[in-house]
Amino acid sequence: MTANPILLQEKYARVVEAFAEKAGLTLDAALDFFYRSETYRLISEGVSDLHCMSDAYLADELMAEYQKEDSL
Repeated sequence: MTANPILLQEKYARVVEAFAEKAGLTLDAALDFFYRSETYRLISEGVSDLHCMSDAYLADELMAEYQKEDSL
């Protein structure tokens, strides 16, 4: 399923904002991490309709990626 590009951009904004709050990052830092993340790649490629998941779920996925990267 392909998401509407405008709605997808709005979703990205909400997810990045929630992730920034969870991780204690600035919006710029959170956005930078988001666009380099595996989660973004999967959403943008439409894998498993990941864009249909809740904003909170996707922010949690980003947080898990962030913590994993931070521990390396």
